[in-house]
Amino acid sequence: MIIYNETIIVDEAIHKQWLGWIQNEYIPMVMKTGHFNSYKILNVLDSPNEGVTYCIQYLTDSRDKYNQFNKVHLQRLQAIHQQKFENQFVLFNTLMQTVN
Repeated sequence: MIIYNETIIVDEAIHKQWLGWIQNEYIPMVMKTGHFNSYKILNVLDSPNEGVTYCIQYLTDSRDKYNQFNKVHLQRLQAIHQQKFENQFVLFNTLMQTVN
């Protein structure tokens, strides 16, 4: 299983608005691409960072599906996110694989 993880540190003042938008608009756009089977939203409880830290994990069954998502959709989706919440979050991505 391949896990595409987005870790986002959001300004505390807007984190509720951001979370609603992520759940109702952004994640449905990501899932509509058809490259992921499921997702999870996690809140990092003891983050050393200022703001509120979330992780969104998207699961897919192949690296090829992730690569296609990355090539065709990722830049456009991240631009929408950036435009909506400019200078109010920091995001970094990690690609992981489960170990049997």
